[in-house]
Amino acid sequence: MEKTTGKVAVSRREIWRIALPIMLGNLAQTIITFTDTAFLGHVGSVELSASMMAGLYYFVYTTLAMGFAVGIQIFVARRYGEARFESIGVVFFHGAVFVGGLGLLLFGLLFFCSDWLMPFFIASEDIRSFAFEYLSYRQFGIFFVVFNYLFRSFYVGISRTRAIASSTLLMAAVNVFLDYALIFGKFGLPRMGVGGAAVASLAAECCAFCFFFIHTFVTVPKSYGLFRRHALQPELFRSILKLAFPSMLQRLFSFGTWFVFFVLIEKMGETAIGVSSVIRSVYMVLIIPGFAFASTANTLTSRIIGEGRAHQVEPLLWKIGTQSILSALPMVLLMLALPLRVVRIFTADPLLAEAAIPVIHVVAVATIVSALTMVFFEAVSGTGNTLAALSLEFGVLVTYILYVYVVSQHLPIQWVWMAEWVYNILIGAISYRYLRKAAWRKKKL
Repeated sequence: MEKTTGKVAVSRREIWRIALPIMLGNLAQTIITFTDTAFLGHVGSVELSASMMAGLYYFVYTTLAMGFAVGIQIFVARRYGEARFESIGVVFFHGAVFVGGLGLLLFGLLFFCSDWLMPFFIASEDIRSFAFEYLSYRQFGIFFVVFNYLFRSFYVGISRTRAIASSTLLMAAVNVFLDYALIFGKFGLPRMGVGGAAVASLAAECCAFCFFFIHTFVTVPKSYGLFRRHALQPELFRSILKLAFPSMLQRLFSFGTWFVFFVLIEKMGETAIGVSSVIRSVYMVLIIPGFAFASTANTLTSRIIGEGRAHQVEPLLWKIGTQSILSALPMVLLMLALPLRVVRIFTADPLLAEAAIPVIHVVAVATIVSALTMVFFEAVSGTGNTLAALSLEFGVLVTYILYVYVVSQHLPIQWVWMAEWVYNILIGAISYRYLRKAAWRKKKL
């Protein structure tokens, strides 16, 4: 094992110790999407498309909380690396104050603006009607989601990610049971269809929040001061927001572009959006390992910089990237071996299933590429320069959406999904160049 400056290089075992629970944690939203798609796909293609579009619309709002949590995660990881444990509770308290206000703001936007905004995004009146039904329940989950992101950022930052895995298992159990019961009207519960999927998701998010709160209160050392009321420090708020705000914008642009991607596909017709609803669920499962290792790269980059080992970042990222590819490969190979069986989990329509097969091959390649490139991109934020991450991704997203717009006018759906190749190759190349050339090693937080 390599030794430098008296410190032992991060081992593969340590990487997996952090990444594996994050993988399970990343299943949270994926399981909700997966079960919604699997059940609603057997109700009807219109209901399936409506839940996907409404879910994506809702998710765009949550990205602001996700981006803010990345800033908190970087701060927590840096303080953890510096062994300033008492400062972690102060950072967490400031984060809780912020996301509480953010949750109220986001709910207000969802509640008052969705009736006006949704017609701009969804052309089909049938799909739009079901999407409104879905949102009428799901919008209340925003209060729980913003705090769930905050708790996850804390646990990733201190490299104790098992709590994330436990919350996900609870979320999955609640969501799967209630999805089945409320979509189809089982166990004496009403048959709610699309609305039932939304209620199930809301309940799952609420249960995850309750778990995080109780688990953190009981198990986290009191020396962290997480549940003490701290005096608000304007300078600390400014420092957190300076770090987090670019990340918030970056997540908003990134997932907003992902939403626009599906808006453009919806205009190609019900078959195209039906196929993409299925593929989205498959793809989200495939990229779970890649996103987990990317989050690991973010927190370990920040941590080892805090420990004074910035020179170890690049070798560490290649080590993480290799493990990321190896972890994604088995699922990709399984999907390529049994593509029709995988697709039929989500739809009973044979024509829709056949049309999805070429897109399966496209996302298989995208999965392997993203497993490496997202590690380097998340490391850019891990250096503490979230503004650089925002700038890097903004140019790539412009290229991405221009590609989708042009191709969606003329070519079949599999060509549109090749936009994922364009995005991942560009973001990986630009991030790698930044980490090799830019002066980020002495940035203080």
